Amino acid sequence: MAIGVSVLVVGGLVALAAPTVAAVHGEVSSWAVFASTTNPTNPPASEDDPVAENMMDELGEGYTYVGNGTVIPKNTPAGCENPVWVHTGRMSASLGGQLIDQGERDLAAGSPGLDADGKIVTYTVAPGDALSAIGDRFCIANPLAIATVNHTRTIQPGEVLLLRPDESIPWVPYYNPDDAPAGYQQIPYQLAVEAMSTAAHAGDLDAMRSIFQNDLIGLFPNPADADIIADALEVGELGVLRQMFA
Repeated sequence: MAIGVSVLVVGGLVALAAPTVAAVHGEVSSWAVFASTTNPTNPPASEDDPVAENMMDELGEGYTYVGNGTVIPKNTPAGCENPVWVHTGRMSASLGGQLIDQGERDLAAGSPGLDADGKIVTYTVAPGDALSAIGDRFCIANPLAIATVNHTRTIQPGEVLLLRPDESIPWVPYYNPDDAPAGYQQIPYQLAVEAMSTAAHAGDLDAMRSIFQNDLIGLFPNPADADIIADALEVGELGVLRQMFA
């Protein structure tokens, strides 16, 4: 394949070897108060991106572009003409494409949550649900990323999963910071992030501030990443913090 870019092929999915990540931009609630102090990343590649156009021209009609330099086969999952892709990057998470509910099924019988525009944003887990089936239901081609975005390794009945992250709000990486050095102590970082997530969903700002100061702030190799969280905690906007630690 000769398309003038370096590509990565994994299980039939085609992506740039070094995709861009979502931007920290726009205004969401009081996030705008301090958004200018954060470190924006590159904006997601759009459908008219020349690299994306080259990839689509080469691959043909059997593929669809899902943002951030990523092209995947149509009908992945089966029956999905326009599948979507969950992107995670440096302090960012986004969704490439629009979620479509194909209906309840075995292992995906929970309820979607809609925003004011009627778009699917969340999903409430039902007993017996599995990530793969949730991915099939909503045409998410990389369903395991749902757990990553939600800072969890397992899903539980009644849990509300974020399916469509707001690109304007930073997202804290789950497993380790993006620039973690070799030998980085992942477990303390991951446990602190999970504790922040639990406190965020409980609406406990005091607990979040305590966990951040005592357990998390010193685990970021890049202090600017910790500063983004500190700013959010100072403003105290729970809607923002619940996505940062979904």
